Amino acid sequence: MIKKILLALLGIILLLSIFYYDVLSYGFMQARGQISILMNVEQVDEILADPNFPDSLKRRVRLIQEIKQFGVDSLGLSPSENYTTFYNQHGRPLIWLITASERYKIAPHEFHFPIVGTFPYKGFFDSTRAAYEERELIKKGLDTDVGNVSAWSTLGYLKDPILSSMLKRKDGNLANLILHELTHGTLFVKNNLELNENLASFVGDQGAIRFLRYKYGAESAEMRAYEYSKKYNDGYSQHMLRGTVRLDSLYQTFGNDQSADAGKDSLKKKLIRQIIEDADTLLSGTQTLTTKRRLADDKIPNNAYFISYLTYKSKQDMFLREFENRFAGDLKAYLQYLKKQYPSM
Repeated sequence: MIKKILLALLGIILLLSIFYYDVLSYGFMQARGQISILMNVEQVDEILADPNFPDSLKRRVRLIQEIKQFGVDSLGLSPSENYTTFYNQHGRPLIWLITASERYKIAPHEFHFPIVGTFPYKGFFDSTRAAYEERELIKKGLDTDVGNVSAWSTLGYLKDPILSSMLKRKDGNLANLILHELTHGTLFVKNNLELNENLASFVGDQGAIRFLRYKYGAESAEMRAYEYSKKYNDGYSQHMLRGTVRLDSLYQTFGNDQSADAGKDSLKKKLIRQIIEDADTLLSGTQTLTTKRRLADDKIPNNAYFISYLTYKSKQDMFLREFENRFAGDLKAYLQYLKKQYPSM
């Protein structure tokens, strides 16, 4: 009887291995990459006590600790052991992130994972595996985009380390990044990544403003620099979101057929070129670019380029209206409200 049970279990395991090979292989690869990082981190206390670690970098590490504590005390983010370790990238990227979209529709290709749910992107610690995945998506007729990421969140399951690349960021940008990732560890809704990333972007941005005001003052050079970059970044994001509407309007004239067509591709490329080139004059008359550049054909992005703006920026106005109208700018109270509204993993 026991032998029959064991044979049945073995059969189930073999069937699962066959049907879920890609998922299991990806999970093993991600676990190996994460473990490799965790095996090579240093404790923050140790690097701060190390006389050979540059004082300038120690100040950046202490700033991250200060930002984290501000997020917990002043914004209501969940306390964690994140950023208590340090990982030296030695100038190398860590994760390659792939997004994909249909050829004639701005819609994210969804990647499905056990437990954590559905995501509009897929990350790889191995650039070779990322390149292979991209080729397979292109074979399916999808537009793709691959980029490096500067941080990630394990949602509190592991201790996310300070990455050496973080220490090069300006104060406002660094505060935004840290508070963004800590938001994921505070509230993360399964199968609703657009809400998760938009919320984290909103809290990161609003939290960074409050941190800079607290640490340096409302009229400080740090605050002015952040507000200027925010003005341009917000304008660029809104421009790209308007671009997705223009593209979708064009694609609706193509019908439902997603198979490659030279005439459709020509119209698509012409409009994307116009959207990207028009962005150069967003803040004309201030101090930014005021002359249109001419993109080479091989530099024109595709639909996948626009997916990140939907994922990270499409709900900012919604959050801002609710935040200002119902909570009078009290970010801590707003976050507590959202935690009650949405079931978090």
